[in-house]
Amino acid sequence: MKPAVKPQNPNFSSGPCSKYPGFSLDILNSALLGRSHRSAIAKERLKYSLKKTKEILEIPDDYIVGMVPGSDTGAIEMAMWNLLGPRGVDVVNFESFGKTWANDVKNQLKLENVQSISADYGYLPDLSKVNFDHDVVMTWNGTTSGVKIPNGDWIPDDRKGLTIVDGTSAVFAMEIPWSKVDVLTFSWQKVLGGEGAHGMLIMSPRAVERIESYIPPWPMPKVLQLRKKDKLIMDIFEGSPINTPSMLCVEDYIKALEWAESIGGLKGLIKKSTENLNEIEKFVETYDWIDFLPVSKDIRSNTSVCLKIKLDQEQLGALVKLLEKEGAAYDCKSYKDAPAGLRFWCGATVNKEDVACMLQWLEWAYGEVTKA
Repeated sequence: MKPAVKPQNPNFSSGPCSKYPGFSLDILNSALLGRSHRSAIAKERLKYSLKKTKEILEIPDDYIVGMVPGSDTGAIEMAMWNLLGPRGVDVVNFESFGKTWANDVKNQLKLENVQSISADYGYLPDLSKVNFDHDVVMTWNGTTSGVKIPNGDWIPDDRKGLTIVDGTSAVFAMEIPWSKVDVLTFSWQKVLGGEGAHGMLIMSPRAVERIESYIPPWPMPKVLQLRKKDKLIMDIFEGSPINTPSMLCVEDYIKALEWAESIGGLKGLIKKSTENLNEIEKFVETYDWIDFLPVSKDIRSNTSVCLKIKLDQEQLGALVKLLEKEGAAYDCKSYKDAPAGLRFWCGATVNKEDVACMLQWLEWAYGEVTKA
């Protein structure tokens, strides 16, 4: 039977992700539009956004947080272009973006001592193969595969290389073991439902030491530069980005951080994401025509939830269109390079009631497209 009630919020895109509950454009009326980002009042807002990020993510005091251009891609490539070279590199990759970082290391930076430790969609690579005398690049959560690294126990405390983590769909939804991470990057448009184009770069003292002791042999465009006269450009981590940020987007990010704080900070965010995943787990356990793409529960993401469904390509396309036409779920088709299926964002800006409601529509839509 066709459901009578639709989700209040049918936005299940995995990026840009849903705005937080209660959001409206009126909330941004105080944004410093038309003001220089170098003005004292704007710089204070920028510094506040970095401070609040550090507080909510429970980042160690001696780590630094900066705002950089180019979303998460800009942030992770800034890290790789500045840090990689003096050691061999292992790249842990198990979905589309990890494969992109592996390509960067091999074919753009053209480093020679590179080991790609990979796995197919739905699987996690054999992490015991990682050589921590090397620098290690990884995605913590596979946005396009729904597979996460479950913990940092496999990363030694006495590692010689740096660990460089793309954490864009993990932060604000998963515990990050900071002692195991030297660099982490993310962008605003994922778990907090911010706007695109801005990246965040978090670095440990070990990463800062590398910046100040190593000069990469390749040209460095200004938008990637982290070093000047043998020193880290600390301005980037003190509210003065390399290039002009959108103060509207900055204010939007700040409001999202304050919303996160209002629901209990990191613990509250993780709780909401986990509850959303639980709704889908109950649904999958009920039906034999749908299953998770990740092969085991311990590596199952609680943000980018990826599903296999017993439909051919034509039926799958019809189901996705039907959900959109009915206003039940938008942007839920799997990533273009991933196996055909469905992907629902379950980060904390999505309410579990909307997930539960959407699943009723999914059951109905499956019945519609499989009618004889």
